[in-house]
Amino acid sequence: MKLNELRDNPGAAKKSKRVARGPGSGKGKTAGRGIKGQKSRSGVAIGGYEGGQMPLYRRLPKRGFNKPNQKKFAVVNLGQLQSFVDAGRLDAKDEITEDVLVAAGVVRRKLDGVRVLAKGEIKAKLKLAVTGASKAAVEAVEKAGGSLSVTAAAAAE
Repeated sequence: MKLNELRDNPGAAKKSKRVARGPGSGKGKTAGRGIKGQKSRSGVAIGGYEGGQMPLYRRLPKRGFNKPNQKKFAVVNLGQLQSFVDAGRLDAKDEITEDVLVAAGVVRRKLDGVRVLAKGEIKAKLKLAVTGASKAAVEAVEKAGGSLSVTAAAAAE
């Protein structure tokens, strides 16, 4: 194989339709927009306009609130931890901190901390130190003979 023989898979790269390029293109003259009217012009956002009637998005009440400074946690499930221990990417004997989880590739980045949830099964005896954990996850880890400590960063919130 040579560099000049490299090709995309068939159908992977679709060329964009070039409109308004003459009558031979099949999309010449009006470029598929019909004749005259508001929709044939450029710069038209007609989606929410209801002919002068109060638009639906303004008639319906606004609900809810998004906290601007909310914490975003990286989530780890117990099943994931077990599979990483089985694969030998996590050492069950050492203490497992958030930095260890990032280094092993369990989570991509810590964000505001790592939170352990109880999805899946844990058989390994792990010593975990993370920012947060669900009650079920703490119980499951302790049942397996390990310990799960929630660090001080979580208590500060």
